[in-house]
Amino acid sequence: MLHISCDVHTHTLFSRHAYSTIEENVRAAAELRLELLGSTDHFSSMLYPEVGKTERAQGYDPRDFQFFMNYGCWPKVWHGVRLLHACEADIVDLKGNLFGHDVVMTHEINGNPLRRECTLKDRILRDCDYVIASVHRDDFTMGATLAQTTQMYVSALEDPKVLILGHIGRAGVAFDMDELLAVAKEKGKLIEINEATFKSHPDATVACRRIAERCAELGVMISTGTDAHISHEVGHFEGVRGMLEEIRFPQALVATRDADSFLAAIRGALG
Repeated sequence: MLHISCDVHTHTLFSRHAYSTIEENVRAAAELRLELLGSTDHFSSMLYPEVGKTERAQGYDPRDFQFFMNYGCWPKVWHGVRLLHACEADIVDLKGNLFGHDVVMTHEINGNPLRRECTLKDRILRDCDYVIASVHRDDFTMGATLAQTTQMYVSALEDPKVLILGHIGRAGVAFDMDELLAVAKEKGKLIEINEATFKSHPDATVACRRIAERCAELGVMISTGTDAHISHEVGHFEGVRGMLEEIRFPQALVATRDADSFLAAIRGALG
């Protein structure tokens, strides 16, 4: 059986359309004897509406995103599970920019002025162990060429905090697979095979299988994530594992096979 001992794409109540706390997710991981859990709440316009100009930010209020700013209180090991803090950041344009890249922060959440302005994106990603970059709205890709959409994903991968491209098999955006996978291999970045796709988007499973097969052929590392939005989904990889075993995907290319391998992937790709 293909070994998967890390769930590196999960959501908590903070994502607003998810239903469990971080401890409920950790306990679920512990019950299944997972070695590592990555909590990756949405960093996205899905969370809060734009507020226009304020004294603190243009477009979004950083106080709405303070969940991401207090990761220091999380234990590194909880109920025997290695716990990483991360986020799933939306790709928002054809340049591959991530959500918050154009939101300027001038004040801390307590109202104190910052000594140096920064973007909301840089402030939030600063404390993340890694980032998953995903497309959730594809309207900005309408009419774009294959070269443009491929470069969008390449540019997202080039972000120094991005480790994983999320659910590209179901995002609805066409791209040049070999070109993108070559970049991922060169940079040590990971392509996600997403369990929720098998459960909720069966029409996209053929594309996911094709991506996995090509990753195996080219020697590209993958990550597995349940994309769990409630704790009982954490660690259940029946769809992903079944498909990967069916195509005889190499265990050595599964970065989530154990905690040491995933942590090594982070060090290798993000420094």
